[in-house]
Amino acid sequence: MWIKLSRLILRNRILFLSVLAVITIFLGYHARKVEMSYEYASLLPKKDQAYKDYQNFVEIFGQEGNLIIVGVQDTNFFRLDHFNAWKSLCDDLKKVDGVENLLSVSSTYNLEKNKEEKQFEVVNNFPDTITSQEELDGYVAEFKRLPFYRKLVYNDETDTYLLAITVNQDKMASKEREDLVAEIQEVCHDYEQKEDVTLHYSGVPYIRVVNSVKIKRELYMFSVLALVICIVVLFLFFRSFKAVFVPVLIVITGVIWAMGMLSLFGYKITLLSGMIPPLLIVIGIPNSIYMLNKFHHEYVSHGNKIKALQRVIIKIGNATFLTNLTTASGFATFIIVKSDILRQFGIIASLNILGLFILSLLLIPIIFSFIGAPSSRHVGHLDNKFVTTAIRKLMHITQNYRQVVYLVTIGVIVVSIYGITLMKSSGYMLDDIPEDDPVYVDLKFFERNFNGLMPLEIMVDTKKPQGVMQLTTFRKIEQLEDRLAEYPELSASTSLLNLLKFAKQAFYNGHERYYSLPNNREKNFILQYASTGEENAEMLHSFMDSTKQNTRISIRVKDVGTKRMEELYARFNADIDSIFTSDKYDVTVTGSSIISFKGNQYLLKNLFTSLGLAILLISSFMAIMFSSWRMVILSLTPNIIPLIFTAAVMGFTGIPIKASTILVFSIAFGISVDNTIHFLAKYRQELNMTNWDIRKSVVIALKETGVSMLYTSVVLFFGFGIFTISNFGGTQAMGILVSLTLLVAVTSNLVLLPSLLSGLERITTTEAFKEPLLHIYDEEEDIELEDLEIVSDDKLKLGD
Repeated sequence: MWIKLSRLILRNRILFLSVLAVITIFLGYHARKVEMSYEYASLLPKKDQAYKDYQNFVEIFGQEGNLIIVGVQDTNFFRLDHFNAWKSLCDDLKKVDGVENLLSVSSTYNLEKNKEEKQFEVVNNFPDTITSQEELDGYVAEFKRLPFYRKLVYNDETDTYLLAITVNQDKMASKEREDLVAEIQEVCHDYEQKEDVTLHYSGVPYIRVVNSVKIKRELYMFSVLALVICIVVLFLFFRSFKAVFVPVLIVITGVIWAMGMLSLFGYKITLLSGMIPPLLIVIGIPNSIYMLNKFHHEYVSHGNKIKALQRVIIKIGNATFLTNLTTASGFATFIIVKSDILRQFGIIASLNILGLFILSLLLIPIIFSFIGAPSSRHVGHLDNKFVTTAIRKLMHITQNYRQVVYLVTIGVIVVSIYGITLMKSSGYMLDDIPEDDPVYVDLKFFERNFNGLMPLEIMVDTKKPQGVMQLTTFRKIEQLEDRLAEYPELSASTSLLNLLKFAKQAFYNGHERYYSLPNNREKNFILQYASTGEENAEMLHSFMDSTKQNTRISIRVKDVGTKRMEELYARFNADIDSIFTSDKYDVTVTGSSIISFKGNQYLLKNLFTSLGLAILLISSFMAIMFSSWRMVILSLTPNIIPLIFTAAVMGFTGIPIKASTILVFSIAFGISVDNTIHFLAKYRQELNMTNWDIRKSVVIALKETGVSMLYTSVVLFFGFGIFTISNFGGTQAMGILVSLTLLVAVTSNLVLLPSLLSGLERITTTEAFKEPLLHIYDEEEDIELEDLEIVSDDKLKLGD
């Protein structure tokens, strides 16, 4: 097949170039339309009960995560000039397009009883104009007698004050959100400069926007850095601009294809899909290195450029296809995870890795068939003294110190198993944000002063209309709130009860001792006051539905991590079950915090499944390639050990298992096995050439493929190393861990694999290995030189 394919490619060079150009132009046109993702991508599948509960909550009460929070710590907050400046800040923020509402100390209100109308009138705690400090002090004293606002908009113990900005949900789901957040920050920065104070920013919408801006910047930065590293490394290895230009052309084309596919499939750029361009650049270069090395090796062997190009396709086309297939499989396993963000990443990455193989297989032979033959300078890297010496030492080790290699390997495995026992799982909202990042610092500021910002909602369904308004329901909610107040990770709760207590206090002329739950006698006439008037009714309905069957308890929780959140979730439900009977109430714990922790749990579980599937798929490909279960075990061994080693490093260094780090194993395994395939493919070819001399075949295979393995490993190590400068901890961890895994993997493939082949000899290399199911081209089947005729410098003719 590969002989026919080589003839087809080299006979129809212009046709193939034209087809590739059309495809690239088409996908390039669509790549211009690809957009950033501005919506929260839930990690949970839509069939998951937690996801359904959250959607039910949103349907009844609306989205709970559309607040941008601004906070300040100021001991002089209630000094007249400071307070007026704060009011001016609020007024300026109201003018920002997309800001729908504000809640802060200066915009709070009180309820005053109107006996004639039998309703509460809403009055501002602070009038628009305050002329003296004494006047302000009087208003402050009245305001502080309202328990409703304590720990909601201010913390008197730490002199901390909060401004909650309700932003337009439609704008936050579009590209306009970046401008909206930037305009809010600009107004706030002016206030900071004038008042010489520091403001703190947080809230789910704010964090998402800031992260998306960073993703966009890193997308360009990593793509450029990956390209620069590949250019430098390629030039240092090959000393040829042609050997640099063609691989770079291939990976750039691959990136254009990937961006075009994102747009065609209706996907958007997320934290994961934003990594695809640099990943394709790094992963795509090894194809070119193996092919160029083979081209130069063949050309030096017989001096015929066209025959050398044809042999590139015939001899390593199959192995290169399998290496790309295994790498693509590592990414494709994410498709089984029912998380949109991971499935999209898996689909685009796997398809375009195979696309890179097609581009390499076509462009390298075609382009080099048009240009001049390599000079002695271009092929000089084959005799690089440093590389040659390194390969010679490796051969010496694998032939003379195999027992030492085995003992070291066993030692590494034993130590690694202990390290794995130290591994811990973790998952935080700001898992990937460095501790010195302003987003992280500000979130901790709000956690210290207001006990967190992550929304936690408890929805109570009384199973009958008007059920919320029963006094027994009030008492059960109060009992639950008292239980929840004992958790240091939670903020004070806000519910219908707070409004009723607020209303009762107002009914009794504002006396603070009356801030309590109305009794059965008080309930009816207080509710009559509270439900009269548009603003009063709106406040009530924000905490219960129109049928008065469902109500909510709103809480803010600290970013305590998946493990602690799981414990809290179980305890919340236990508290609920002890208070609410299931026959009369259906109580659901939901909110962004629950969706986040449940999503991390689901993702972690499924990523382990995808890793297992990746190993199974790649094992199947190896079995098809070599038709020997012994060789499958042998080929997997040097690639499983690096995964065990990396897991141990995570255990010893305290790097937790989380969504971003578990990705490492599937990706690294799919890439590291490439070297094994190339080595064993060459080894099998040499067995026939050396009349089944195993040790000699190992030496020859190591000598030829070892150079390419070293070159590709350098590219991959430094290519993935660029991710260590990311602003996201998960991306940094992925860069460090993948680079480490691949470094161990190449060492394992260059030392352990040849040692096993030489030492175990007949046990591993059986007749089944000699006759694989998937054919690998051998030297004896090569085309004859007389079948190939060079017509001119720019024309060629291949024998039939």
